[in-house]
Amino acid sequence: MKTRIKRINREELGQALVELSLAFVVLCVFVSGIVDFGRAIYDVQVMKNLVGEGSMMAMRSSVTATVQSVTNYAGSDINLSAKGCVIVTQVTNQGGGVYQVTDQASQCAISDSSKVGCKLGQGGCQSSGAVLPPAAVLALLTEGTGSSIYVTEIYYAYNTVTPIAALLGKSMPSQFYSVAYY
Repeated sequence: MKTRIKRINREELGQALVELSLAFVVLCVFVSGIVDFGRAIYDVQVMKNLVGEGSMMAMRSSVTATVQSVTNYAGSDINLSAKGCVIVTQVTNQGGGVYQVTDQASQCAISDSSKVGCKLGQGGCQSSGAVLPPAAVLALLTEGTGSSIYVTEIYYAYNTVTPIAALLGKSMPSQFYSVAYY
């Protein structure tokens, strides 16, 4: 009887090791996913805060100074000076449903352009017409001719720190975009 129990125990010695190795691989994938998705969510929240503050700052100072301030405020949280692009645009209601980009400044470490529009003559821009969402157009209409709205856009090149993106087949975005209108 003792020899039969010893034989059964001897045959199952590797089972726990195999189960542990399988569970460890699954656990590592989950932890890697949590780390990268957590960083991505944090970066997006920092960007949302920066664009809101940037648009409010642009109302009180120049768009050029605002671009530099937003880049500095990002600091080491998201390194916009090396992996991002900040664009601040002033759009003015010219009357008659015409919205024109009247001032714009940018600081870009990556190649991107404003989705709102560009200042005529700046960087080969052919049209200074602005593309605004309906809420921003309504805000300009209620203020009247000559009123301005300030738009802050941030592009950020996101890189994962774990190999989870390669395992999942590139399901993580490589670039984030955030915008605020004030």
